[in-house]
Amino acid sequence: MLKATFPFFGRTICILMVCSLLLMLLGGCEKDDICVDGDTPLLIIKFFDAENPLDAKSVNRLRVLGLGKDEAVDTFTDRSTLDSIAIPLRPGETETTFIMILDSQDDEEQEIGNPDTVRFDYQTREVFISRACGFVAQYDELESQLQTGSENWIQNIEVEYTSVQNLDSTHVSIFH
Repeated sequence: MLKATFPFFGRTICILMVCSLLLMLLGGCEKDDICVDGDTPLLIIKFFDAENPLDAKSVNRLRVLGLGKDEAVDTFTDRSTLDSIAIPLRPGETETTFIMILDSQDDEEQEIGNPDTVRFDYQTREVFISRACGFVAQYDELESQLQTGSENWIQNIEVEYTSVQNLDSTHVSIFH
């Protein structure tokens, strides 16, 4: 009688072990194992009319290049006409410099347009989001500096928020 019931108990134990293992694997996942909000925030810039500072004003055929880079920033369509943009800051650095070109176009492999150079200074802080997302960079003490020239299209820059932690609001206003 014992021999007849032993295979039943052995099979039952194997099935219970497999079910327990599956439950542990499926139950081991937590909601933070999927990263939904773990991106380093971009710097939000809104453009305004210098003569009517409350009115948004689009920049015609805007191109933004990182200083020393040959390709345009890829967070918005290159050479588009926009009144606001989102651009990345360099998380491992304390400054990022951009060349913002008004009326950008190519003429036989040469850039034509009106370039202005803008530098953003900041302190980088790493913030732990979750196991799935890891760390993201956030920026504090944001400041801007416009390289002045005789043909600047940018008239003034105002930092609205000195901390860049999310994409909810405009961080910098540029008047042209």
